[in-house]
Amino acid sequence: MGAYILRRLLLMIPTIIGIMAISFLVVQFAPGGPVEQVIAQLQGQDMGDRLSGGGDMLSQGLSGSEGSYRGAQGLDPEFIKKLEQQFGFDKPPLTRFFEMMWNYIRFDFGESFFRNTSVLDLIIDKLPVSISLGFWILIVSYLISIPLGIRKAVKDGSAFDVWTSGIIVVGYAVPSFLFGILLIVLFAGGSFLDWFPLRGLVSDNFAQLSWWEKIIDYFWHLTLPLIALSLSAFATTTLLTKNSFIDEIRKQYVVTARAKGLNERQVLYGHVFRNAMLIVIAGFPGAFISAFFTGSLLIENIFSLDGLGRLGYLAVVNRDYPIVFGTLYIFSLIGLFVGLISDLIYTWIDPRIDFERRDV
Repeated sequence: MGAYILRRLLLMIPTIIGIMAISFLVVQFAPGGPVEQVIAQLQGQDMGDRLSGGGDMLSQGLSGSEGSYRGAQGLDPEFIKKLEQQFGFDKPPLTRFFEMMWNYIRFDFGESFFRNTSVLDLIIDKLPVSISLGFWILIVSYLISIPLGIRKAVKDGSAFDVWTSGIIVVGYAVPSFLFGILLIVLFAGGSFLDWFPLRGLVSDNFAQLSWWEKIIDYFWHLTLPLIALSLSAFATTTLLTKNSFIDEIRKQYVVTARAKGLNERQVLYGHVFRNAMLIVIAGFPGAFISAFFTGSLLIENIFSLDGLGRLGYLAVVNRDYPIVFGTLYIFSLIGLFVGLISDLIYTWIDPRIDFERRDV
């Protein structure tokens, strides 16, 4: 197993370089870079949502040049050169890429183009929102999926199995953001009830609340986003659990256990459960990370939650490349390590699995 882990760790190096190289290449052909963003502001054009701090760049540009500019032809070439130097575009692309990778190896992600803050500090600042959403979605989805999947396997083909499958399919098909909008209309001061807050992770007076009031306030704000995201989150795990249990129930060792006089509960949870849950439990690290970083972008925007999803969206819109590449690098590393951890969990749950005898 040690040799397998070493090979996987070594393979991460070309993998992460390839991911960053492809992304860097795509960015070179993407129109509307940060320099163009500032020029568009000088021309009074709207290029989308702005990160806070863009106005500072605009004011610096106006103060560093004489007069007001009404078109690109009227801009001072020296001012354009200063912008290119400030954003690092005065160097060849290959040089910029290698400098970026050398800095990223040391976890130096630089500063945001439009916020005078380091990328790492921004990510750390937004993590609590994403962790809150991801953690509780995962817990809720597993608490629903596993018991429901087992019940559906035991009642396979029954009326319960049919109508729950229908609900799961519909829930999986409805986009979470659309369901989130419906929840806002119904329960967050839309056209009907005003039971839940519309924005934020906590109330403005959160610091003045007692510890138990803080807990209530925290979950009060999380209720609607969690319901919106959980609607489709448990569908895959439920069906995976059901199919795993059905496959195990049909095997010979289950027939033997029943022939020994064991009741159905003893057979199900004493013999079938460990084998059937192998694929579900081993996939927990991947689901854990996926719940953090995927599917929450629109929900964060709808419920005004300032997390990593919204940060990444605004970074892409504003061509804030340090944030874009910094978050991509971190998430790629996490994904690669989580894949390795999933393999190790497989071998821990079922020692019969030996990755040493397989080609990586």
